[in-house]
Formats: sequence, structure tokens, C-alpha cells
Amino acid sequence: MSLKNKKILLIIGGGISAYKSLDLIRLLQRKDCSVKVILTKTGKKFVTSLSISSLSKNRVFEEIFDEKTTGKIDHIALSRWADLVLVLPATANFMSKLSKGAADDLASTIILASNKDIFLVPAMNVRMWLHKATQKNLNNLFDYGYKFIGPENGEMACGEYGKGKMSSPRQILSFLERFFKKKDLLKKKKINAIVTTGPTKEHIDPVRFISNESSGKQGYEIALELSRLGINTTLISGPTKINYSKDIKIKKVVSGKEMLEAVKKKLPTHIAVCAAAVSDFRPANFNKNKIKKDNGPNELKIEKNPDILSYLGTNNRFKPKILVGFSAETKDIMKNSLKKMNEKYCDIMIANDVSKKEFGFDSDFNEVIIVDKKGKSQKIKKSSKKFVASLIAKKIVDTFLLNEKKLN
Repeated sequence: MSLKNKKILLIIGGGISAYKSLDLIRLLQRKDCSVKVILTKTGKKFVTSLSISSLSKNRVFEEIFDEKTTGKIDHIALSRWADLVLVLPATANFMSKLSKGAADDLASTIILASNKDIFLVPAMNVRMWLHKATQKNLNNLFDYGYKFIGPENGEMACGEYGKGKMSSPRQILSFLERFFKKKDLLKKKKINAIVTTGPTKEHIDPVRFISNESSGKQGYEIALELSRLGINTTLISGPTKINYSKDIKIKKVVSGKEMLEAVKKKLPTHIAVCAAAVSDFRPANFNKNKIKKDNGPNELKIEKNPDILSYLGTNNRFKPKILVGFSAETKDIMKNSLKKMNEKYCDIMIANDVSKKEFGFDSDFNEVIIVDKKGKSQKIKKSSKKFVASLIAKKIVDTFLLNEKKLN
């Protein structure tokens, strides 16, 4: 039932595996799925418009400027119509085009104009797949938020064996069913989430303050990803330079105390991700006027700030079903992160080594270890914070759904 009434926009690329698209269309039709097809210029070398339209029961789109268009701009209308965009086969050349952001035909223009999930199904020779250029393009596409189905290991049309074989139509169908099942389940459950991000500023006087290093980028990307998955997400952000998307709910705060109060107002919640770098301390007293250097105090009295993560973990009445903490460490990364996870009663801990200057803070890249309560860890090597966020969000959702299944 997960594919019933779903709308798939299928882009058929120019590779020998293109013929398998016909079988996939047939399988999707059997699941009561609506399919519209864009046939690329090279794709026409392997399959015909007639065979596609006969199976899909829809007109086949080929040109970006089409005389048959009746007032609607195809690359906009089609991208908005679809629930999901699927590229099959995604050749090395097409992946290279997308990596560079090219938009020189209907297929590539639709992908750039789309606000939907985009899945690429690669198919190419093993040497082409393993080539540094292809792997670089692959990483770029991951960073753009594109998802991949396959490729598989196996014998190829060229007679060689290895990774690069396209996933079978039934494998693709199964993947799409799982994807929509999870997405529909999340929407049905009406899940709420809060994500804290950025630093806090604890003012000493109107111009001076205590703070921590943080750009807020990682927490922001996590909030965007959770929201995109259909979770009602609120981002509670300290002072940052981020140009926030209008697609997400934002609550801006300055101090740690304000952040805690904003969090309390959103309780109860199903998921809480504490990615903010809340200052551990704040001045005991705030001076309304700027403290003059000549007659200023020799000592600054400070007091502890509220521990938001600890508050959420130990509050039995409002404890989120999934509580995620961040552990920024400079040594003994795993040891300290596991200790923090247990002390704060977290379900997931995101550990990162902030001594590495090329990662974290103001960088667009991060390198983290995702740790769960069972002690299982997943290391994510240097990747864009957007890609890291997608993996963290996946872990959160999978853990939430698994816990729900156990309860039922």
C-alpha cells in the first residue's frame, strides 16, 4: 500500500540498462503508482517513446521547449507534480553534469528546479565507477542531498565483474516501498522535534559577554533534514550568521536561560536534539552600563548555566522519546562521549574532535561518530554538514521507529 497513488517522475538516461526502466514502469503500475517519464536524448538510443507511453499510460516528455506544452513550464510543473524524482540509469556523464549544476536539457533542468527527493540509480563499468572523478562527483551529489540506490556488484554488459551494475527493477521497487512506508508512517504519527543550535551569549555588560565557539550550521542542517522527513520541527537558535530558510520554524534566543525557557515551552516533544554550544557559565551579575576599564573589577563572579541536555534527560514527565546530545571533545573522544551519554540519559550521542581545526565550528564540513545506547558506533569521515545531518536524522528516525515497534 506504500506506493498506492504515489507519483514518480522517471528520468531515463542513456545506458544499456535503460531497457530495465520498462520493467520498472510495469511494476510501479501494478502498485497503483502514477508514472510520468522524461526520456533523454541518449536514452532514446535504447528505448522508444512508444513503448514507454504504452506502459505508463502517459505522454513522454523529451524536450525542454515543446510545442505540445499548453501554458505550463514543463520543468517546473513536472517537478511540482512528482512525489519523487528517479534517474535510471544514472550514467557517469549524467552524474558529472549534475555535480557541476548543469541545466542544458529537460532532465537536468527539472532536477535543479525540483524541491522533492531525488534518487539516482547508477549504472556503469566498474572502472568508471571507481574513477576518482566519479567518486568526487558522487560526494558532491551526496552533499547536494541526492540519494542513491545501488550500484550492485555483478557481471556487466561489457563482460567485466565488479561494482557498477544497476540495481534490478525489483530491488528499486522494494527500496521505494520502504522509503514511502517510513515517510508515510512519520507523517501519520505526527512527530514533533526540537533542535537547539548555535552559541549562547551571556552578557557581562551591554558590550561584553561569555560565549562558546559555534556557527550553528550542524544543528540547522539537522533541523532541515528532520523537517524534510515530515517531522514537525522547531529550531531554537542562539545568535548565528545563518540565513534561515522559511521552510522551518525558528525561535531565536540569546542566553542559555532563554534557550532553556524556549525548550520548556515546546515540551512534551518526541525528539530533542541538543546541538547548541550553550555556555557552561554566566556572569553572576549583569551591569546595565559598560564597565570602565579604569575602575572595573579585578575578578568576574560567575555561576553555572542551566544544563538543557541534563534537564531533558532527567525530567521523567517530559523526557523525549529520543534524546540526542553532542559531545565536543579534544581527547579521549569515545570515553568522554559514552560517559556523557550515560550521565545525561541520552539515546544517541554525536561525538566530534574539536581539536581538528579543519572540522566543526565555522567550517562547512564535519567529522563525527554517532553512538547509540548499545555502544554501537558509526564513524562519518570528513563530509559536508548537510550530508552528516542526513545520516544523523536517519539514525534518529530509525531508532524512534524501532522503539515504537517494540512498544507495539
